[in-house]
Amino acid sequence: MNKVILMGRLTRDPEVRYSQGEQSTAIARYTLAVDRRFKRDADQQSADFIPCVAFGRAGEFAERYLRKGTKIAVTGRIQTGSYTNRDGQKVYTTEVIVEDQEFAESRNAGGESSGYMPAERPSPGSAAGDGFMNIPDGIDEELPFN
Repeated sequence: MNKVILMGRLTRDPEVRYSQGEQSTAIARYTLAVDRRFKRDADQQSADFIPCVAFGRAGEFAERYLRKGTKIAVTGRIQTGSYTNRDGQKVYTTEVIVEDQEFAESRNAGGESSGYMPAERPSPGSAAGDGFMNIPDGIDEELPFN
């Protein structure tokens, strides 16, 4: 099984290209900075920088909505490869092929204003339509499970 789950921030805006042919496909490349769990050398936080590639609709999503600093969660698979560069040296690559990506925080948490306001939750004493009856004040003595 080859399954990867990552959460991190984009190090820069995605680089998006489209394939040639009748049905061009979006190919978005970006790097995720993923914090390591444990700190190194006193209080120094370290991160891994993981290259990701999103194809098709996932690539279009990246182009439209993802920006530098955006915190996202990605699921996908690791793919390795190699090529020979101009100097004749073999270069090995490792990247995550994105299968799913989603925001990992609200835009407001990232410092941007989106105009989105979450729906207010009903207070504990109000009828929320959740199938539970409200208990009136002052009948604590009558309840059998105090």
